[in-house]
Amino acid sequence: MVKAIKPLRVLVACEFSGVVRDAFTSLGHDAMSCDFLPSDKPGKHHQGDVSEILENDWDLVIAHPPCTHLAVSGAKHFAAKIADGRQQASIDFFMLFANSGIPKVAIENPVGIMSTVWRKPDQIVQPFWFGHEARKPTCLWLKNLPKITATNMVGQGEIHTTKGGNRIPKWYNLPPSPDRWKIRSRTFSGFAHAMAEQWGEN
Repeated sequence: MVKAIKPLRVLVACEFSGVVRDAFTSLGHDAMSCDFLPSDKPGKHHQGDVSEILENDWDLVIAHPPCTHLAVSGAKHFAAKIADGRQQASIDFFMLFANSGIPKVAIENPVGIMSTVWRKPDQIVQPFWFGHEARKPTCLWLKNLPKITATNMVGQGEIHTTKGGNRIPKWYNLPPSPDRWKIRSRTFSGFAHAMAEQWGEN
């Protein structure tokens, strides 16, 4: 990996894993993660509300706003979430990044309602583009950033059929545990390094 010629100040919002933060840091950028949870790994991390630091002169923000009330996978609960305001609150939080004054913005989310509430994503990427035999379609909304280019195309991974007949990626079929949601939500490392290498140059 080539170190960045001009280091960027990078905020990785709604990240507790440190995966994206560390990918940028490894290339010489000044990267900080932010989440209400502590960081899983040592590194520069703001534990608290991202709005407290969002306007701190960042060059680039990569945001992973919570998708619980936005993803189409939870559509059967939308009526209740609209009625009690949870969905609108999630939309407003998503748009906090879209409307920020930060020069370069990337917002990541699964396939969900933001494609119609706001606009269609600039691209949808998959872990198998970056060396991981897994499927996890990830939408990217970009501002002043190029689309991500695949770096290591591999197989798409095995599919598991649940007892109810649903077909899901095998990697996603984890036994129940308090940390299952955290494992599922982590950014794949190959994707993180592709972001750092490709967006860190622009």
